[in-house]
Amino acid sequence: MTTPRTASLRLVMYVRVSTAGQLDGYGLEAQEKDCRRWAKKHGHKVVKVCTDGAVSGKTSDEERPGLTEALGIIAAGDADGILAPTLDRIARELTVQEAALSVIWAYGRRAFTVDHGEHVADDEDDPMRKFVRQVMGAAADLERGLIAKRLRNGRKTKAASGGYAHGAPAYGQKAVDKELTLDEDEAAVLAKMREWQAEGVSIRGIADRLNAEEIPTKRG
Repeated sequence: MTTPRTASLRLVMYVRVSTAGQLDGYGLEAQEKDCRRWAKKHGHKVVKVCTDGAVSGKTSDEERPGLTEALGIIAAGDADGILAPTLDRIARELTVQEAALSVIWAYGRRAFTVDHGEHVADDEDDPMRKFVRQVMGAAADLERGLIAKRLRNGRKTKAASGGYAHGAPAYGQKAVDKELTLDEDEAAVLAKMREWQAEGVSIRGIADRLNAEEIPTKRG
């Protein structure tokens, strides 16, 4: 569904990645890029980007500072609506998703996603509108569940054959020939981080030093 051309709106962008990492590899940077492209195409202005990193889509909005901030901006009247890549980025659980939309519409604001356009507020004279949205949400939830199940089954099969099958090794370790072993380069970085911490350097300060030395994260 495409969004009808309207007057320029002030939109707060919301993007999220989960605790376990996205199955589709759709990270924060890619989500923000898609949202900005959509906003520019439709003549809208992004006034704020709210982010929740490493937060489960099942978590309620009260436990997600980024979403709470976005809804607060809408409630204060500092934005005309919210923009997200997809509805399941706002929330994976259908009940949480519906609750967030209800808040947005209660303040007379609007909800947009890149893949759909505007999600128009429910109308008692058009009950199919709500039905279709919820069915699509349930179908997406089912698809994610099936993918997760296949991944779990794959890990179980790998573990049964004697291999390491518990996700990416922790920083400082690596899997070699299906066994966990020390990653000497990462272990050296960890030792350096512990030294900085002992000196009283903050977490942000440690991160700044790692960036300055161009030391990559586990995934580069």
